[in-house]
Amino acid sequence: MGRSLEGKVALVTGASEGGTGRAIAVRFAAEGARVAVTARNRAGLEETRAAIEAVGSEGLVLPADLSDPEGARTELVAATEAAFGPIDVLVNNARAADFKPVEAWTLEELDLQQQVNVWAPWLLMGQVLPGMHERGRGWILNLTSSAAELPPGPPYGMLAKAGYGTYGVTKAAINRLTLIAAAENEGRGVAVNALTPQAAISTEVIMASGAVEALAGEGDSSWMFEPVDTMAEAALALCTGDPAVLTGRIAYSLQLLVELDRPVHDVRGEALVTGFQPADLPPQIRRQSDFHLTSGGPDMFHLDRPSTPTPDALRDEGA
Repeated sequence: MGRSLEGKVALVTGASEGGTGRAIAVRFAAEGARVAVTARNRAGLEETRAAIEAVGSEGLVLPADLSDPEGARTELVAATEAAFGPIDVLVNNARAADFKPVEAWTLEELDLQQQVNVWAPWLLMGQVLPGMHERGRGWILNLTSSAAELPPGPPYGMLAKAGYGTYGVTKAAINRLTLIAAAENEGRGVAVNALTPQAAISTEVIMASGAVEALAGEGDSSWMFEPVDTMAEAALALCTGDPAVLTGRIAYSLQLLVELDRPVHDVRGEALVTGFQPADLPPQIRRQSDFHLTSGGPDMFHLDRPSTPTPDALRDEGA
């Protein structure tokens, strides 16, 4: 069986810290893609390139501060294509996130959030789309967040008051941008999707912070987490699927894997991940959904909209 990204070129932002960006870059490389990676941290990018090369592909390190509208972000697409050729896949993973109430923000701080989370992805999309149109082929994936969903209220629950407002505003913009671009590119061979973790990803940074445990109010909050492998597998599905069918999605990772009944491999593409195969996932999704509902969050796993359908397997089980 051939590798699903053999001969393709990908650009992945925010791929230096050992989290989702690196996992996606390595998973795509394991499927045959040559992958350019960007972030501010050159040392971290070099670690990602080493991981890409370890699975037998080529990596390109492109340090850039995505918050700087006049900086190296303006050259990312050109540098990637000069080294590897036309970009087939763009993954906008980089993010800026800080959590505080509305009145605590300055215009300078808000501008940084907007530059990294909205304008950089938008402009990178604008740079790759003309080439994708010319070739009649391409995939764009924007990483998003459940913080973009509208919380129910009043009265508002704990999750609505947790200070995620600014991050949620930018991710709501990304969701709308994703659907705009999907609509504009319908029938042109280009898929545009967004992907969010179902709840939380078990990266070193998140695990060390203890933030999820504090939010859940439990010592053992393992049911809130998924490995980077599930995010990478879901990203691969969205960046290799038929653009005529799998586009315009605001996808939750675990739900998508259940919907597609897609086996989950480790980031090297070598082994199945124990406990996170499609048949294993409904109980975890159900518990996460219950947590959101009882904590004042949206009923985000039952949105049942065209961009985020409820998989039959979850509907049948009452998840």
